[in-house]
Amino acid sequence: MTLYDLDLSGNCYKVRLFAALAGIDLSLVAVDFMAGEHKQEPVIGLNPLGQLPVLVDGDVVLRDSQAILVYLAHKHGASQWWPEGAAEQGDVMQWLSNSANEIQNGPNAARLVEKFGIPLDKERTLQVSGVILPFMEQHLATNDWLSLGRPTIADCSIFPYLAVAWEGGIDLAEYPNISAWMDRVKALPSFIPMPGM
Repeated sequence: MTLYDLDLSGNCYKVRLFAALAGIDLSLVAVDFMAGEHKQEPVIGLNPLGQLPVLVDGDVVLRDSQAILVYLAHKHGASQWWPEGAAEQGDVMQWLSNSANEIQNGPNAARLVEKFGIPLDKERTLQVSGVILPFMEQHLATNDWLSLGRPTIADCSIFPYLAVAWEGGIDLAEYPNISAWMDRVKALPSFIPMPGM
């Protein structure tokens, strides 16, 4: 399996993190984003949106980090990370949706503004963060993990952009339950860090 990868991307890192935790071998192909390689072959042929990550596994090509997490967990029988039951899958999936929406448009977007100079509405990123972070803080006050009482791909999906939230000017000091959860993720066997962590 080949992952077209960008080292500083949280969406790419979440796939690398899960693969490390689950013992899944990936062949990484570094894509030079600044040189525009994501808009050239082979990446643009695999994902016409020109976005990363992209996973290639034989005839299977996946272009979304959430979809890649589900695929890898299901394919490798890692039911502790992606459960079999419909209700359990739904519980994990709602956190994957939070990752793709509130986390992406909150802490991640704030990081894009501050670290990379992307012209997004910084005030809006802080407003979105101001909704999702208290929600997570309250949830983690009575839960060690985001879903099912154990580590799942939900944790892998949301962790990256909170772990580098400071790069977007978001201080997690007022969220001790989130900080404790991040420490639990970092303590998992075979954990690998992301640059900037």
